[in-house]
Order: sequence, then C-alpha cells, then structure tokens
Amino acid sequence: MSVAEEDIEESLRILLFTYPGERLMHPDFGCRIRDFCYRNFDEEFIAQLKDEILRAILLNESRIDVDEILITKVDDDDVVNVEIQYTVRMTNSRSNLVFPFYINEGTDVTL
Repeated sequence: MSVAEEDIEESLRILLFTYPGERLMHPDFGCRIRDFCYRNFDEEFIAQLKDEILRAILLNESRIDVDEILITKVDDDDVVNVEIQYTVRMTNSRSNLVFPFYINEGTDVTL
C-alpha cells in the first residue's frame, strides 16, 4: 500500500469516528455513526447507515470514489462489519476499509 493510500485510509477512519461539531472550524466534518448505537439491525438501519457514511465521505474525502458500502451482521449480536469499497482517483486503484461497529455499546471503538 502506498503512502497516499495509507493516508486515505487513516483519513477515512478519522472521518467516520469524528462526530460533526467535534472539529473546530469545521462543524460539518464527521459522521453521525454513533447515532446508530442501540438500534435494531434491519433494512432501515442498513440503508440509513450506508447513507450517513456515504454523505460523510462525499462531503469530506474528495480523493476517492465510493464503489460500494456493505453492512453485514457478525455472529455476535452486538457487532456489525462495515466495508467500504472505493477507488483512489489519482491512481485508479481499488481498495477497501473494513471495521467493526459495535451497535450495542456506548463507547467509542478504537481501531
């Protein structure tokens, strides 16, 4: 993985786990992923979570094109895997980011 791709991956992690309003001078930066804690895992949950992640990326990460966002339930009832498949615009290389999202825990996830 190139340095630029590592930087993009790190930026995505920061973006997804920063709540809008947390970053000074950039009130719209971030993702409301924490709003999805303690919700039922159903089709509405999946659609709304995908929309929120896509919105955050489209507004804040112009170096990539999102190809697909997959939300899958893990055997553990509390964990949902979020997979973001994307293409780096500069190199036209495809990559993905997979992270666990703990929907029934009120603490922030560290990766």
